Amino acid sequence: MREIVTLQIGGAGNAIGDAFWHVISHEHGVDYASGRFGGTSPLQLERINVFFNATASRRFYARTIIIDTEASTIQRLNSSSQLYRPENFVAGSESAGNNYARGYHTDGAEILEQALDNTRREVESVDSLQGFQLLHSIGGGTGSGLTSLIMEALVEQYPDNLLCNYVTIPSPNMSQVVVEPYNALLSFPALVNNSHLTFCLDNEALFQICNRNLKIKVSGYEHINHIVALTMSGITTCLRFPGQLNAGLRKIYVNMVPFPRLHFLIPGFAPLVTCKQQQFSKGTVSELVQQIFSSNNLLCAIDLRRGKLLTAAGIFRGRMSPREVDQLMTGVRNKNINNFVDWIPNNIKTAICDIPPRGLKMSATFIGNTTAIQSLFQRLLDGSAVMLRRKAHLHWYTGEGMEEQEFIDAQQELQAIIDDYRCSAEGEDSGGGGFASGSGSHDDSNYEAAGPRCQYCPE
Repeated sequence: MREIVTLQIGGAGNAIGDAFWHVISHEHGVDYASGRFGGTSPLQLERINVFFNATASRRFYARTIIIDTEASTIQRLNSSSQLYRPENFVAGSESAGNNYARGYHTDGAEILEQALDNTRREVESVDSLQGFQLLHSIGGGTGSGLTSLIMEALVEQYPDNLLCNYVTIPSPNMSQVVVEPYNALLSFPALVNNSHLTFCLDNEALFQICNRNLKIKVSGYEHINHIVALTMSGITTCLRFPGQLNAGLRKIYVNMVPFPRLHFLIPGFAPLVTCKQQQFSKGTVSELVQQIFSSNNLLCAIDLRRGKLLTAAGIFRGRMSPREVDQLMTGVRNKNINNFVDWIPNNIKTAICDIPPRGLKMSATFIGNTTAIQSLFQRLLDGSAVMLRRKAHLHWYTGEGMEEQEFIDAQQELQAIIDDYRCSAEGEDSGGGGFASGSGSHDDSNYEAAGPRCQYCPE
């Protein structure tokens, strides 16, 4: 068994993590409140150890470390479910105050050893560690500063294991923190140098999905966290359920990342429609393929047509023909050949799992490594440069032990990534890749994905 240890860091990371455990606990037949197994299929238990630990009393708990510099998030999760092990809660005495420097140098550093000790205990309890999954935002102080500190320690202590990050990136139209551009900028060197796979999430794109696709008015983050959780469930489905395609984290890494620094991926999910819209849907694989390559279904506010895809993957769930899926995905590339780099010939492939997500007959998850992401990075660079030019709010960071040169070095690192993606689009470098082809199919007529027809309807 190839297990994964999850670390959810900061307010955003813990909210997304909680939604993720809600989704996959239902898929594996584990009651979220009690941790008891109530499933109906042996398939739900076959690879449950990838994300869950079992106790002697047949209870399951999530293999996750819940970390925050303030205790309010920790207390809420501790009281909401027995799925979380009490020893795995790591809380500080004071909030990082939306300040990267406090998360990295002061408040975050105080709880670093406790977080690493808890992580070490979970690592020692598994048979064969596959890697780490980190959930966080780079707009706040804890998610940016403390996460950078933790990543550096994990790379040093576990150099042979992969780090996979699900990162919420600040958006100027959805900003709630003035110094978000600084925090995001300072986080990037750690993401570039320590992360192996970075899935970029954008609140602006997620709120647009709720308003445009799902026709719901969003007052909080509950719905958008659920969309992220569904996408994470799709990305990890080949790890959690058996099939002919044994797609682990390392296989995704090897085939999706042509160069070590170009590991920033854009996720997408389909279908993202309401029950009323679903009545007019054909419910075909062709429709799913069309949707996952649409910018409306991406969890990051970029336009795929403004760049070239280095590699792309479609992970499909439900009963469907592998041949049909392969033909449709290949057809997308052939019809849009100018939107793909020409120096990776077979850069779009598929994976299939027979078990659909809860409440759906079939779904598809998209993973794209596209040069269009440079526009997102340029937005972050411009936002921080405007403030840094006037040294606005800089004293909050230098007062915690940072130097202005660290900001300049981070800007140079971010500019280098933008240049790397630009060179890749122009074909100045060459490499090989493509997602491993195949279909993971496992027939079990007893398994039913029970649940509501639609998670988004008011009723």
